[in-house]
Amino acid sequence: MLQAYKKFIIKLFLKKIINVCFIFLSLILILNVFEEISFFKNIETKSYLPFILTFLNAPSVLYELFPFIFLISSLLLFLELINRNELNIFKINGLNNLKIIRLLFFTSIVAGFFIISIYYTFSSKLKFVYFELKNSYSNDDKYLAMVTENGIWIKDEINQAILIINAKKIKNNYLNDVLISEFNEQFNLIRIIKSKEIDISNKKWQIISPSIIVNNVTTNFDNNVELETHFNMKKINELFSDLSSLNILALIKLREDYKLLGYSTTEIDSHLNRIYALPFYLSVMTIIAAIIMLNIKRNKPMIFYMILSIFLSVIIYYIYYLFNLMGESGKIPLHLSTWLPLILLTIFIIIGLIRINEK
Repeated sequence: MLQAYKKFIIKLFLKKIINVCFIFLSLILILNVFEEISFFKNIETKSYLPFILTFLNAPSVLYELFPFIFLISSLLLFLELINRNELNIFKINGLNNLKIIRLLFFTSIVAGFFIISIYYTFSSKLKFVYFELKNSYSNDDKYLAMVTENGIWIKDEINQAILIINAKKIKNNYLNDVLISEFNEQFNLIRIIKSKEIDISNKKWQIISPSIIVNNVTTNFDNNVELETHFNMKKINELFSDLSSLNILALIKLREDYKLLGYSTTEIDSHLNRIYALPFYLSVMTIIAAIIMLNIKRNKPMIFYMILSIFLSVIIYYIYYLFNLMGESGKIPLHLSTWLPLILLTIFIIIGLIRINEK
């Protein structure tokens, strides 16, 4: 009998999650399609393209909302159980409030691992296709990330040499207005290469009509000069792509590439930490909703619970956003910026659980 009640609660909880997901997804599709239509208003293309892009982008946006989806789903679950007076029935059959909360906790954990292992991989692939498709219609490189205001900076170590590469712009398969400084392992300058254009289709770059400076002597070449590197156009594009368009394995590889380039990996580490923390984040949000529902007075109108869920979602979002900014700016350790909000919320949960079983 007890197992039957547990299955009933899990099924009801998952049903609430699916229903709330459907509502949020519908809102995302409606709002995002207007943004895509606005993007293509001055571009001649197929009328259905904004809708395709909207469907490609929606799963990634929905992923960011999962903590609030679980919070609202938990609120709705307990609202239904309270209205049906089923909590008292559960107590009679040996399923008290703490056991229900523990059941929802582990359900949220399992759902969280499913989301980061299966759903996130799926949504990131669609996001990658979304960016590729949208980039093909962007004439101003709007969606190609640059490292600094001075253009693209690349550090490459190859064949016992260190290359510091600066380009003002990247377009199609070419770097434009490029300055390459080549050093030995002791960081002594070997040569400086200047070129208006470099073909980076392959990892062996074709430097078009370069000027090469060695020992303050400049030599101009009319023919192309070949330079071996670790990077081609595809790899550079991946380095500057939106992190949400990469799955976990791709993010780990990207972090290694960033180290090779000499870039800071702070943003990637922060993104990975948020992914790893998601199952615990979801479970915490679920328990917070459960504690609140078991402690507030009964017979409140539905509008009260809607306002409550929105208020909690906004407060927790800004707490996470604040800690994330502090972590990326280096004011607090990066790992702490992800896990400290969870620790604070867990303390709130422990306080709320002290007398919860008496309800």
